Amino acid sequence: MNRTILFAVLVVVALGAFAVLAAPFAVATTMRTQPKRQPRIHPVLDMDNQARYRGQAPASAFADGRAKRPPVPGTVAWSPLPPDEAFEQGTAGEAWIEDYPQAVVVDARLLARGAERFAISCAPCHGPNGAGDGTVSQAALRRAEAAWVVPTSLTSTEVVERPNGHLFQSITHGIRSMPAHGSQIPPADRWAIIAHVRALQATHSASSASGE
Repeated sequence: MNRTILFAVLVVVALGAFAVLAAPFAVATTMRTQPKRQPRIHPVLDMDNQARYRGQAPASAFADGRAKRPPVPGTVAWSPLPPDEAFEQGTAGEAWIEDYPQAVVVDARLLARGAERFAISCAPCHGPNGAGDGTVSQAALRRAEAAWVVPTSLTSTEVVERPNGHLFQSITHGIRSMPAHGSQIPPADRWAIIAHVRALQATHSASSASGE
């Protein structure tokens, strides 16, 4: 047989064998990637496709005849709960809340948390006792920074008389030259810091009364 003819036959056979072997993969790829009007073949259904009731459909399996069942007692909502305005904003309508939200319990644990968060986020400017003499403020004063504003003393009468909601908003959104800390301090920690500030104010008041 002529070598050219033999080579041509071998090429045809090889291409035919390749087509036979590749066809299943090509078909499978096409079926998995191309949109189709009919659902894909699903030999093992598992729980992906099973008999079910539609919303508001009747169901004889239940005494009340309803397919849609009410939540069992004690069910926890998966969706976000309604916002707690007092806890998350420090307001009740258009007014500041005077005290703490109902969700906040002032105890030793909260005060300890507040002292810790205050030392991290507030003391660098306001100082450990809230007098406005933090290390950052002192450094700015030594350098005679023209734009620096000395932080307000947290034990001043002005701050003492502010409602807790006002202090919460000041931490959240900032006030005057103080920047906002809402993105850095979660609401629970803001209330803890406020509790610590109130403790600092009570200590300062007691010290002033005793003449120390």
